Amino acid sequence: MKTKALDNPAQELGRYEELRQILERRRSSITSTIRDRVSAVRAHHGETNTAGVLDDVEAADADLQEDIELALIEARQETLQKIDASLRRLELGVYGLCSECGEEISAVRLRALPFAVRCRDCEEDHESTVRREREKRQRQFTLFAEPAGRDR
Repeated sequence: MKTKALDNPAQELGRYEELRQILERRRSSITSTIRDRVSAVRAHHGETNTAGVLDDVEAADADLQEDIELALIEARQETLQKIDASLRRLELGVYGLCSECGEEISAVRLRALPFAVRCRDCEEDHESTVRREREKRQRQFTLFAEPAGRDR
């Protein structure tokens, strides 16, 4: 992996400071949202346990809503981990450099997705590779699956 030399250190410092602020604001916002969601799930869970008897449909709906909330919380926690990793890369001086090619990730991309680790081109290549691997696994699975309607 090659690394790009800094063209203008003062400009880079300003860019990194701006990106650090974006990351820290996003981190703060997500942390607050996670805290609020966890509190809401706990409160709702307590209400459904003490509200009396729920019929099967109401209980299933309550369970589904709780599962959705927990999945959303988990997704936000994963984003928070990506932001923390980005802040560590910033401290190491490698934030904003593509982990694949070493070129600078565009400022526009970093503002939109501040925890990006690849430039747009490398991310597209990565996603294509992942998609091909997934399709390959699916084809292999269907080759070994029993044909529908066959009894042994």
